[in-house]
Amino acid sequence: MGNPEDRRVLEPLTVLASHLAAHGRKVLVSEALTDGAVPAAAGRVPETELVRAAQLVIAVGGDGSMLYAARRLAGLAVPLLGINRGRLGFLADIGPAEMLARLDEILRGEYDSERRLLLRAEVTEGGRVVGGGLALNDIAVTRHDPGRMLEIRTFVDGNYLNTHRGDGFIVATATGSTAYAMSCGGPIVAPQLDAIVLVPICPHTLSERPIIVPATAVTEITLSEAHSLRADVSCDGEVTAELTPGRRLRVRAATERIELIHPRGHDYFRILREKLHWGHDHHSAGRHPR
Repeated sequence: MGNPEDRRVLEPLTVLASHLAAHGRKVLVSEALTDGAVPAAAGRVPETELVRAAQLVIAVGGDGSMLYAARRLAGLAVPLLGINRGRLGFLADIGPAEMLARLDEILRGEYDSERRLLLRAEVTEGGRVVGGGLALNDIAVTRHDPGRMLEIRTFVDGNYLNTHRGDGFIVATATGSTAYAMSCGGPIVAPQLDAIVLVPICPHTLSERPIIVPATAVTEITLSEAHSLRADVSCDGEVTAELTPGRRLRVRAATERIELIHPRGHDYFRILREKLHWGHDHHSAGRHPR
């Protein structure tokens, strides 16, 4: 799987498909890719068929491709592997130069795996579900109308938390703590921790801070009825619903999980150091204490 609009996925996709086919593996490619982007060694099928037939799904691209694939795989017990052709690559952690060697190791059973938490969002009005979706990273409520501040009321397990005035609000998983939530001042949470991070976006008061709640918590969000403002509800950056006064957004841990595959010896903290350039200078580049 890959972004059909990203030409950078073509070369690694072709190399992967040819390599797998040469080793007797059946290769399926999403029909969302253009005909010119489908290697001759692969069969072109609808994504719904691909995810149900696959024993392993490989997403070629950046973290956006991984997030998209993860949502399509939710509940199917099919593991997901990422080949990074994007910019940051917290989730897609194998580079093109090493992908064939790493893939051979993985197919021999030499890999690490982990099951990541997903969030489910439901927007209701009058007891009826009018929108929602799944997210691996985050559910975000952001202002629909530019230049207007939102007034958001939040509840955790039915208990009133706060009224937030600002640009919006993020409900993130530990996986998503290094994404939008981090750019808004949220903490980095190790992905092995089952937790949910609540992060206000550009709050009007400096005393507002992110808060971490258990993964069992149910977060509810409403807009103040004193204003006729609208907000967009997005799941991993994709707008899936509109929140208006009188509607309620409910976010909880999904019953589904996603299994991510990593090369043997996967080190989350090394990835943090590399991606965030911690301690990076011309004296210490590439070195860290033993």
